[in-house]
Amino acid sequence: MEFKPVPAKITDPKVGLTKAEHYCAYQERSQQEVRNKLYDWGLYPRDVEQILSTLIENNFLSEERFAKAYVQGKFNQKGWGRIKIKQGLKLKRVPDVLIRKALSIIDTDAYEQALKHTLEKKARLLNEKNAYKRNYKLQQYALNRGFESELVADMLKDLE
Repeated sequence: MEFKPVPAKITDPKVGLTKAEHYCAYQERSQQEVRNKLYDWGLYPRDVEQILSTLIENNFLSEERFAKAYVQGKFNQKGWGRIKIKQGLKLKRVPDVLIRKALSIIDTDAYEQALKHTLEKKARLLNEKNAYKRNYKLQQYALNRGFESELVADMLKDLE
């Protein structure tokens, strides 16, 4: 049986702050991700909250910036719809106000074009002959990708 070495716990807040700055500089992070990481490193709760406030003051950490980066990344790279992106942000404990603000940066035309592209790409892969079953599969696929049901239904009518 193989043993993994247990990483040394950090008890010095200054070391924790330095590591957290590097952690936040690498990519945008939510406050909850950073908080969890600080606890994983073994810092005490009072130190964790102090480090978080210092990171926010020094602009290493911004929930709004994180939310916008998350929305753009998931939409442009992964092709997710608004519903799935919203759920992801809620899991990261981003406030609803910032979620709405971040989702508003998605261009409506680009969003509809992405849905159309997603449906066309999936339609080429389907071997289903029955039109009803084919539409159902396409609809379920788009819903799983986080697109709104009304928009999916309208787009499927347009594609027929």
